[in-house]
Amino acid sequence: MNPQLKRGLIFAAAIIFIILGIIGLALPFLQGFLFLGIGLILLSIASPRARAWIEQHTRKYPKIHTFVAKMERRIAKIIGTP
Repeated sequence: MNPQLKRGLIFAAAIIFIILGIIGLALPFLQGFLFLGIGLILLSIASPRARAWIEQHTRKYPKIHTFVAKMERRIAKIIGTP
């Protein structure tokens, strides 16, 4: 698959998950934090700028940082890097 197309699809999926996460914060039956987490991890795979932002903000909390890094590697292994 074309790397630019793959990056665009991952970016679009990340935006959709982030929007669902924001909606889910207001609705009781939708897991907002789960969708936000998935969206941010996908966004960090598609965008180096987002990855740097997430890296900078999770450094304060080592457990969260290791979890995000582990999930990012797992998702990148499944879908591949763009």
